Amino acid sequence: MHLPNITIAALLVGMSAFAVPSMSAAQDTPAIDQRQARQSQRIANGQASGKLSNREAARLQAGQAKVANMEANAKADGKVTRAERATIQHEQNKQSRHIAHQKHDGNSR
Repeated sequence: MHLPNITIAALLVGMSAFAVPSMSAAQDTPAIDQRQARQSQRIANGQASGKLSNREAARLQAGQAKVANMEANAKADGKVTRAERATIQHEQNKQSRHIAHQKHDGNSR
C-alpha cells in the first residue's frame, strides 16, 4: 500500500482551498471544507483497509480536486452565491456516491 501517496494527495486537496486570492478569504465555506476533509479521509481509510486500490483512490482524489477547484472558482470574486454552493454540494454528493460505490464494489485488493 502507498498510504503516503494518498496522504500527500489529501494534503494537496486541502491546501488548494488556501490557493485563492486573499480577497476571497472573507467568504468562508466551512461546510464545504469539512465535507472535503471527511471525504478525503474516507478515501484514505478505504485504501488503508484494502477496499480501494491505488488507482481507484487516485481517481477518487481527482474527483475531490475537481470539487476544490469549483470552490476556488466560486470564491474568486469574493462571494460564493447560493447557486454556486448548490452546484458544489451537488458535485460533493456525486463524489460521495463514487467513494461509496468503489469501497463496496466487492473487489478485494
